[in-house]
Amino acid sequence: MDADVVGPEQVWRRMRHLLALLDSDVAKVYTDLGIEGYKPGFSPVVRALVASGPSSIRDLARAIGVTHSAASQKVAQMGKSGLVRLEAGADARQRIVHLTAKAQALLPLIDAEWDATQAAAAELQAELPALTEGLLAAERAVAERPFRQRIADAARLLSAQQRAAYAGPAADAVRAVGRPDVAHAALLEIAGEEQ
Repeated sequence: MDADVVGPEQVWRRMRHLLALLDSDVAKVYTDLGIEGYKPGFSPVVRALVASGPSSIRDLARAIGVTHSAASQKVAQMGKSGLVRLEAGADARQRIVHLTAKAQALLPLIDAEWDATQAAAAELQAELPALTEGLLAAERAVAERPFRQRIADAARLLSAQQRAAYAGPAADAVRAVGRPDVAHAALLEIAGEEQ
């Protein structure tokens, strides 16, 4: 089999691996400079706080394009690293995120790393235009038909194929060996349907 031909599982694994490699190399910039506890994923939060000033977690989530839960978790990690502090907001449920003096002192380095990383990413993107085109096409395809819908449709198709395979004269023998009824029910559940 050709090593360049990959199925869907390998594509997802390779995409995650590529992102891990890139994130790891950005993190090495901080490690090489002796800065402990700073993760590259903190930079969007830092940049948003610099641009907007102290912000609620909800506003931060919107600014960096993540869920409220993801922003809250990121802020908690940053708090443990001494980069942000939280203060009560206008009501008891709201928390306002502030950069600490430690984070403020790191701003020139964070900005320099961000600029260098963006330039390196642009260089990589120029070397791989097909990757960029593929990513944009994948985003459009998932926006037009969400992946959850694709999973449900695939489960329906697999269920129908399974039902057809177990409907012939050998169905009793197949049922005796395995549990196609359980698999069929699970596929329908994934598809959001009842048996």
